[in-house]
Amino acid sequence: MKITFLGSGTSQGMPVIACECEVCASTDAKDNRLRVSIMIETEGKVFVIDAGPDFRQQMLREKVKKLNAIVFTHEHKDHIAGLDDVRAFNYITKKPAEIYASDLVQVALKREFHYVFSGIDYPGIPQLNLHTINNSPFEIEGVKFIPISVLHYKLPVYGFRIGDFTYITDANYISEEELEKVKGSKILVLNALRKEKHISHFTLDEAVDLIKKVKPEKAYLTHISHMMGKHADVSKELPDGIELAYDGLNFEV
Repeated sequence: MKITFLGSGTSQGMPVIACECEVCASTDAKDNRLRVSIMIETEGKVFVIDAGPDFRQQMLREKVKKLNAIVFTHEHKDHIAGLDDVRAFNYITKKPAEIYASDLVQVALKREFHYVFSGIDYPGIPQLNLHTINNSPFEIEGVKFIPISVLHYKLPVYGFRIGDFTYITDANYISEEELEKVKGSKILVLNALRKEKHISHFTLDEAVDLIKKVKPEKAYLTHISHMMGKHADVSKELPDGIELAYDGLNFEV
């Protein structure tokens, strides 16, 4: 199974366009982060978790020719705003895109992309098949996904475990029961927004502490704000086995 970080950043705390902070002005490509998303390639299939505003750019950068499904973690705009761009895959495959989302996310999709669900078959609009997910395991073309229910302050969000790989973004609370689903993962990806306390995201220290509790073989931190600091500087502070993710990073599980 191949994992690729399509994006490792966030809209949270984004500076104005003219910002010249050390991260925004950095010439290190690892400090240039698109909105958080990940691609999973396994058994000849391609899955993307979340399709934010940078979805089209990410697909073009990675030269993605095939997409079996998009799976959504939650309904915030930075995770769903790129859905319209699945129309390119509709054109290639001549069939609807398969979308897996909770009831709450589907409400948001129908609101944000109302023209897709209006019943008017306007030429060129995205073609979608919606599949409802909850906190029970499900399969997409024979590949098993185990949802992990977490909280993003008060908002329910799903992380997912696929085999020995677990992906959790936009969270600051995971119950002991849900954490049991994560244990035994070889690779864990977890959100860490910044070093300072935040109402709805794990901080760097909180994420590191949780990773130490779960004890994966390797962990990557994602959903990184410019407030975290430069990739090279923060990397020096991290324990062995924990790394900051960056756009385009890929590995095998």
